[in-house]
Amino acid sequence: MSASSAFSDEKGGSASEPEYGHDPASGGIFSSDYKRHDDLKEMLDSNKDSLKLEAMKRIVAMIARGKNASDLFPAVVKNVACKNIEDPNQLIRASALRVLSSIRVTIIVPIMMLAIKEAASDMSPYVRKTAAHAIPKLHSLDPEQKDQLIEVIEKLLADKTTLVAGSVVMAFEEVCPDRIDLIHKNYRKLCNLLIDVEEWGQVVIINMLTRYARTQFLNPNVNESLLEESSEKAFYASDDEEDEDKKAEVTTLEKRKPYVMDPDHRLLLRNTKPLLQSRNAAVVMAVAQLYFHLAPKAEVGIIAKALGMFEPYLKSFYIRSTDPTQIKILKLEVLTNLANEANISTILREFQTYIKSMDKDFVAASIQAIGRCATNIGEVRDTCLNGLVQLLSNRDELVVAESVVVIKKLLQMQPEQHSDIIKHMAKLIDNIQVPMARASILWLIGEYCEHVPKIAPDVLRKMAKSFTNEEDIVKLQIINLAAKLYLTNSKQTKLLTQYVLNLAKYDQNYDIRDRARFIRQLIVPTDKSGALNKYAKKLFLALKPAPVLESPFKDRDHFQLGSLSHLLNAKAAGYQELPDWPESAPDPSVRNVEIPDWSKCSSRKDRKEKKVEKPFYSDSEGESGPTESADSGNCGESSASGSDESGSGSESEESREETESEEEEEDEEEEKKKRKKLDKTKAKKQAEESAERCAIHTIHQIRTIAPSGSIKMYELLHRITGEGLAVEYCFSRQPFSPDPNMVAVQIQFTNNTNSETKNLHIEDPRLQSGMRIREFAEIDVLAAGESVTVVMGIDFCDSTQAANFQLCTHTRKFFVSIQPPVGELMTPTFLTENNFKKEQGKLMGMNEILEKLTLGEKCVNEHVIVERVTATANLSRVPCGSDKEFAGKTVSSGCLVLVTVTTKEGGGAQLTVNCEKMVIGTMLVKDILQALSQ
Repeated sequence: MSASSAFSDEKGGSASEPEYGHDPASGGIFSSDYKRHDDLKEMLDSNKDSLKLEAMKRIVAMIARGKNASDLFPAVVKNVACKNIEDPNQLIRASALRVLSSIRVTIIVPIMMLAIKEAASDMSPYVRKTAAHAIPKLHSLDPEQKDQLIEVIEKLLADKTTLVAGSVVMAFEEVCPDRIDLIHKNYRKLCNLLIDVEEWGQVVIINMLTRYARTQFLNPNVNESLLEESSEKAFYASDDEEDEDKKAEVTTLEKRKPYVMDPDHRLLLRNTKPLLQSRNAAVVMAVAQLYFHLAPKAEVGIIAKALGMFEPYLKSFYIRSTDPTQIKILKLEVLTNLANEANISTILREFQTYIKSMDKDFVAASIQAIGRCATNIGEVRDTCLNGLVQLLSNRDELVVAESVVVIKKLLQMQPEQHSDIIKHMAKLIDNIQVPMARASILWLIGEYCEHVPKIAPDVLRKMAKSFTNEEDIVKLQIINLAAKLYLTNSKQTKLLTQYVLNLAKYDQNYDIRDRARFIRQLIVPTDKSGALNKYAKKLFLALKPAPVLESPFKDRDHFQLGSLSHLLNAKAAGYQELPDWPESAPDPSVRNVEIPDWSKCSSRKDRKEKKVEKPFYSDSEGESGPTESADSGNCGESSASGSDESGSGSESEESREETESEEEEEDEEEEKKKRKKLDKTKAKKQAEESAERCAIHTIHQIRTIAPSGSIKMYELLHRITGEGLAVEYCFSRQPFSPDPNMVAVQIQFTNNTNSETKNLHIEDPRLQSGMRIREFAEIDVLAAGESVTVVMGIDFCDSTQAANFQLCTHTRKFFVSIQPPVGELMTPTFLTENNFKKEQGKLMGMNEILEKLTLGEKCVNEHVIVERVTATANLSRVPCGSDKEFAGKTVSSGCLVLVTVTTKEGGGAQLTVNCEKMVIGTMLVKDILQALSQ
């Protein structure tokens, strides 16, 4: 029956038409009468909008009467979605695909697959991006479509648009993360596009490339681990083991081949480094984990400032009142982990201020952090313990309770030395109401009842009175206290113990009832008591190990940094293990992209032009599209015309061949002449550049000084860290001629290896605001076993802040820093005594610092005092002065610095420093006092 007849039948109410009210089981239109069903499908598939509209009306009527029309759903969706998918507006096409892929009905999977394939070839990158988003949705709906979806992913991975890159990589990670072969050809493109991809896409791509790099490149730190293993094994070698150690050392050296980083590995590190400056914290974290898992150890330091993770940036983790509680606790964790003997006093002072916070959870975490510091650093354990004891008198009950819990853990380490603290805590049992704190006090008194024999029974008496009103955790500790006192002091506590056990026998909590019955049988001997009664003391009063206060973030390195599993310390759903480094390098040629060779099809004239003019885009990736087809068409035309000409005669062919050969010879001669000219100009430029470098080096070396005993040398790079390159520096105290406002820093390079070190230079200076640096000229070659000295200039801006930069060779980069003593920020200046007094009079009040001191035993005469002052600070002595007077100026700003040392009888002296910059004056006083007191 045709669609028109079906339409007329329904309109006229024909008797042959099945009624809507028929039962489907008795032969309705949805069971046996498929003819009507097929009509609706034909109408929906028609090209006429009127028929489609009529079919939709009938279907709506069927649904309104409660009929099942699910079989028609694909046809309806196809009509609704396809029109929008073919819309001229890209936004409507993308929206249609987004809606279609969100319908979770398996019956429309074929339609969805067709729509995704069409959208993957769409002219609009926005539609292609939406197609990439739809791929994981279809895969989760029907996993059997995986093979077809992988083909679409492969096609979209070749897309060169930054808008598509992040979305298709996300689809790759969801559908086929193990298909590394799909990434090979697109690896370099993804690295180069990364900087321009949206932030969400950057995170996805970086995480994928991290896993890819772990499977395709060698471990850049493998040589360091081999060196550490060999040194550890050979350190304690005996005479009998020397031969074996030598053999082992030889094999280790054979294994330790020089590591050369794959250019593609370096490409990834270089292109992700700028993203550390991203405004998005997730992108910074992604780059940080990439460097943590992929970069050489010497380069991992660049992520420190981006994340603020390490000791030089301790103050970055000081907590602000505006920080959320979770951030405060994480910062506390970092501060606690960075605490050491050098900075513990600063950190503890910081913790003291945190205890006054109104955030109770943060206060509790701060007290726990103090306890961890006391556990990890034994030198401050007593200080921390005393500070926590002082907190017991705090008005805030939570502070007192948390302090009790932490003190209990600390006292377990040295209980015999702190019986007074246990007594003090016993007195607080009446005031503290927090159950955990009360339980901790009772446990301490019971555990160390022998140290407080008079107080412990009285505490048990008080707790027996309030037993029925206590929390369960406190009741359990009361029972334990009673049992321990019964075993150690039964005369005083026998009746109290029986009373407590009787109360516990009828407690509502079955744990307390069971504990009471167990302890009664264990400590009170009866006829029915077993052999266990003899060991009651050993069970209750056994020595217990002190608790170890560990970071909750310990042992999380087996998860990828920055992942949800790393945060939770448990494997989350969807987590992919980071692959191990390969033992041997996979073939790097798999990442090469083939470039079509059109030279065979082009004419001689075209080839000549290609030699002269290079293409603007010299990418390794070949462009695909209409341009290629056009070129291939031209190729065909030229070959056809060539064949037509070849038929014209042999004489013309011979003459053309002769003229072409002559022209080619002339072209070759011209090209040779041009090459010679170019070679000459290049050689001339190289000679001029090398002469300039030599001149710069000679200027620098003329101005450098041989380090004497009075000039202190500082280590910039240790030879082990520098893999054989040792670098030291000193402050030469010579004017830096290129810029008089800079401090001259003399740097000495020593090559301790057996091979040349090339291209020594500075990169990536990281300076505080206002600071400047003038790099030394690049050292081309440093031969094995030789040393070279250069001078660089640094404007420290009259501060002792460090100048951070990367020291680079042709193979490695080392993160180093130069921090000046305050005395090296000055340059000597000549002043007469009258001028000195005049200038000193101008710098009184807040610009003058006076300190009394006792001279050291070696400061017996004037010569030694002058020598020590001038060694500490770059100052000149004022001639003919009544006292020992010194003058100088700060290098950067030219502020006067005046120092006076007045000696007195009995080894006493007075130090006076006058300086407009009070910070410099204060630091200088401290350094000179230390020098003169020794």
